[in-house]
Amino acid sequence: MRQLILDLLPETPPTLDNFVAGANAETLAALTGWLAGQNSTTGFCLYGEAGCGRTHLLQASGFTLSDAIADPDLSDLPADMHLAVDNVEALSESGQIVLFNHFNRLKMAGGQLLTAAAQPPAHLALREDLRTRLGYGLIYRLHPLTDHEKAAALATQARERALKLPPESIDYLLRHAPRDMRSLSAFIVALDRYTLEHKRAVTLPLLRSLLNDTLPLEN
Repeated sequence: MRQLILDLLPETPPTLDNFVAGANAETLAALTGWLAGQNSTTGFCLYGEAGCGRTHLLQASGFTLSDAIADPDLSDLPADMHLAVDNVEALSESGQIVLFNHFNRLKMAGGQLLTAAAQPPAHLALREDLRTRLGYGLIYRLHPLTDHEKAAALATQARERALKLPPESIDYLLRHAPRDMRSLSAFIVALDRYTLEHKRAVTLPLLRSLLNDTLPLEN
């Protein structure tokens, strides 16, 4: 069964459309407009706690993405006009210089820099010149979805697929599956495919079995 369900799990690349906004509708609208060139500001910074969707939106932007955790020196930073840098607080001293210089080039050339961090630029332990540059741009906080918002989103996704997903099943998913919406949404799609192909209703034993076979359960 494990390989069967793994085959059913869909590829769900992050997009602006599949980002569940919750309390972040204004932020999503501002980012969408900025990406479309409706605002000429060079920089756009997203900040918020882990799990709020920062990385999803950076990947969904279509910009060339660098992660400062993986490459704190930005040694592989491309000379692109549209660049996204995740976890900027993890930049090394040399990485901060690289990003400062690249920001200036983008500003002169009309490019765009999308960044993400746990805190707003003013609170980051970065060089003053880089912190000031990032602070010049648009700055928006991302709020993590509440359990109620996640449950409502999953119920809507199930309803759109005519998948009968009882409230207790949604509650079980929220307690035992990975809590990010991308994983949860992907599992709803796989669950729908599985129940259709095997003509089985969603029950807690079925859900427990599928989760055990496909996803690392959270305690």
